[in-house]
Amino acid sequence: MPEAVPAEDGLVRNESGPLSNIRILDLTQFLAGPYATMIFGDLGAEVMKLEAPVGDWSRVLPPNFVGEDSCYYLSINRNKKSIVVDMKTDEGLEIVRRLADESDILVENFRPGVLDRLGLTYDELFKRNQGLIWASISGFGQTGKDRDRPAYDMIVQAISGGMGMTGEPGRSAVRSGIPLGDLSAGMYAVIGALAALEERRSSGLGQYIDISMLDCQVSMLCYQAAYYLHSGNNPGRQGWGHDSIPTYRGFNCANGTSLVITANTERMWQGLCDVLEIADLKKDARFILNEDRYKNRHELWPILEGAFMMHEADHWVPRLLEAGIPVGEINSLDKALSNPQIVEREMVLPLSNEDGVEIKVAGNPVKLSRSSKTKHRYPPKLGAETSDILGHVLGMGEEEIADLLKLGAVKEYTPKNTKGE
Repeated sequence: MPEAVPAEDGLVRNESGPLSNIRILDLTQFLAGPYATMIFGDLGAEVMKLEAPVGDWSRVLPPNFVGEDSCYYLSINRNKKSIVVDMKTDEGLEIVRRLADESDILVENFRPGVLDRLGLTYDELFKRNQGLIWASISGFGQTGKDRDRPAYDMIVQAISGGMGMTGEPGRSAVRSGIPLGDLSAGMYAVIGALAALEERRSSGLGQYIDISMLDCQVSMLCYQAAYYLHSGNNPGRQGWGHDSIPTYRGFNCANGTSLVITANTERMWQGLCDVLEIADLKKDARFILNEDRYKNRHELWPILEGAFMMHEADHWVPRLLEAGIPVGEINSLDKALSNPQIVEREMVLPLSNEDGVEIKVAGNPVKLSRSSKTKHRYPPKLGAETSDILGHVLGMGEEEIADLLKLGAVKEYTPKNTKGE
């Protein structure tokens, strides 16, 4: 049951999270799917991470490990329980079906057709549980000529056109430093599943959700897609600038530091000139209005950068802020993750397990006033909750669980041999 806590203002707060009455069957691995189910877990849902005997492949990705598991795995699998099931056995498949019977949402990111060949289909499970919502994440979706084509984050970044706009003009395209293809697909899967969950309240029926990583990347082209579809002009590499606003860009400063500014209005432009001590530019006919500055942007940028190069970024940031000009230093991760604003907002989240092992990961950005989850589970060891899930969710007794373990249809956590470490 959710933890209901009365507060001084008279409101009842649910510290287990707003989705604490929802159960997720998680058949995902690597990044897009686990990121989606972690969002569910952060919002309080019970997440049963079902893994093959070898485990989620991300558990062994180098170079960084805490105990037996990689930091990659640990970064996206908090607030979950792990059950190991061999879906190549009839008994294992039946366990998956029974767990789906008891679940609200099933999330998977297998390539199209893989689960069909195993005998697991939405139509089959829907007959057993008509309230089941099935969210499928794949590279190219369940339809179209490329449905069977393998895809990873960088592949869809490239094909979508997003990578073609990323990098400096005249130089090679580069992928985004964060895995936008995977993460956006995970977020859209959650949005779709929550929409289906709301619709189920009136219809009583679940539905199938087809999430394509490529579709998600195309949707995020946003105004760039509209610009091209209207004008027919390819935008090319964006660098650290903007298509429409010449003072919405980055600049180098002294000693290898750099920053970005968004001086979008005439007031901001004039304030920028004052801070940089180049006030005469305010009367220069080439730069009076934004349209003038845009037309003459290639003359403007070296002037601005020359001024910025007089001092380091941390000299300019407070002065620009005082003048009402949005600005931010381009941080490395060490500076970003120690930023007081980020720390105060609990976006560096410490997790500890029963052995006292602690890690820090990126936190949950969804801040709810009355029903935020206040306690977070360390990512599970492989098969750590196998028996618990079989007993708690499916009502199996110890003897039945022991038989399944003996058959190899399920597995429990077994510590690795760490002798010599």
